[in-house]
Amino acid sequence: MRPARRLRAPALVLAALVFLLVLVAPNTPSDLTPWAVVRLPLELPVLLLVLAALPGRSVGTRLLRAALVAALVLITVLKLADLGTFTAFARPFNPAVDLHLVEAGIRLAISAAGLPLVLLATAFAVLAIGGLTAVLWWASGCWAGLAAGRIALMAACLAVLVVAADIAGVLPDRMPFKAYAIRVMADHIDTYAETRADLVRFRVAAASDPFAGANGLFDRLDGRDVFIVFIESYGRSSFDNPLYAPTHRATLRAAEPRLTAAGLAMRSGWLTSPVEGGQSWLAHSTLESGLTISNQTRYRALLASRRESLYDLAAASGFRTAAIMPGITMAWPEGPAQGFETILAAADLGYRGQPFNFVTMPDQYTLAAFDRLIPRGPNAGPLFAQIVLLSSHAPWVPVPQLIPWSDVGEGTVFDRWATTGDTPETVWRDHDRVREQYRQAIDYSLQVILSYAERQSGRPPLMVILGDHQPAPFVAGIDSRDVPVHLIGPLDLVADFDDWGWTVGLLPAGNAPVWPMSEFRDRFIRALSTTAPVAAN
Repeated sequence: MRPARRLRAPALVLAALVFLLVLVAPNTPSDLTPWAVVRLPLELPVLLLVLAALPGRSVGTRLLRAALVAALVLITVLKLADLGTFTAFARPFNPAVDLHLVEAGIRLAISAAGLPLVLLATAFAVLAIGGLTAVLWWASGCWAGLAAGRIALMAACLAVLVVAADIAGVLPDRMPFKAYAIRVMADHIDTYAETRADLVRFRVAAASDPFAGANGLFDRLDGRDVFIVFIESYGRSSFDNPLYAPTHRATLRAAEPRLTAAGLAMRSGWLTSPVEGGQSWLAHSTLESGLTISNQTRYRALLASRRESLYDLAAASGFRTAAIMPGITMAWPEGPAQGFETILAAADLGYRGQPFNFVTMPDQYTLAAFDRLIPRGPNAGPLFAQIVLLSSHAPWVPVPQLIPWSDVGEGTVFDRWATTGDTPETVWRDHDRVREQYRQAIDYSLQVILSYAERQSGRPPLMVILGDHQPAPFVAGIDSRDVPVHLIGPLDLVADFDDWGWTVGLLPAGNAPVWPMSEFRDRFIRALSTTAPVAAN
């Protein structure tokens, strides 16, 4: 008997350590430190005492052990999901709206790392979850029935009450013990409930639109075109982070005299995106709808509503509407619902060159194809277009260079860059390399769109050039969701925005007005419309 007990003691200690590591595992990147494992979770004594107080080998005990293992595996998966979304989007995982990100993340990983590596990583993840389940089952078996009896049961009940008191906020905040894992689960449950309640509020807001059914809007444009141009991952970090600011500011500053010489005026300001790190379509729909679209649930509710987008209102005022979407590689039924009459997805743009990993084509080709494929001029009618530039999308490898516009052709000229340089797998092992590639990619996109604006002649369009969101937090390096926005166009049109208080030129002042992106639609329409409905109180 004594040797068996000596052998059992290390197993009990090891089993307790397994529970400890699962319970204290962090769910935010800031907590990924060696000190995380020295925290003392209140759940640990509860688990051990409850298991010890259970009848040894009964069916009920096995069912409770299975429920416990399932709960701990679920909490671990949620923590890993939190780590991923915090790293990419600076927020925790929301099961009510984020499940679609799994599929999107897999597609991005395949384009950046290749299908074999993604399959290998998926297999590893499945094996890891299976291994964790097996280890937890073993650990629970070590403690089950260890001290079945009335005293153990009373101790277990007392431990449960202490955990309940901690969750209810009754215990002092300075206690060294916390119910870490249960709080993570409770936070996700609260987030799910709040998301459902938020959806109800959103549907009410979507049904209230001051521009619903309005006619005669955009008359100050006098039939001139409008281009809304999104630059992927272009954020305030290009101005405030010393890793990027010298390059990006210099590119913008150098373009100002060229645009002025072309007879164009410029104003620049800030908008606050509803997202960061990704999910660009949420920013696009926020700008066009005048509502904050911060998650997939709101996005779907918007599509199901009768809310008129900026493009719907433009179409009702006599404009042709178009969306140039080089990142769309599959069916996009949402496009027509957002007011676009013409949609040019990746396959429609005629690119014959090599893709730049996830980026289907360089920005310069996208803009050249837009000019070639969408009729322009007085006989075609005014155009209201959304153009999404993709070259500054992760993984930012490789980065093309600006070439003479006459050389763009079918895009094969860009193969010299698409097939050279380090692979994403190599670059993404080093965060400093990633940041350097990001700096180059944003600079390329800025050079392209500013060169394109300079080329507009005759009756130049009014161009709104803005970022959709900041890059991932480890790349952005600053805590902000602000994105720059530039107005470039004829002097008389840009003058209609003088009361906005934006900065003259392409470098928005640090103290220039900052508005939520959701406010842009209504402000923009009113600036360009002689008669427009007043803002709702």
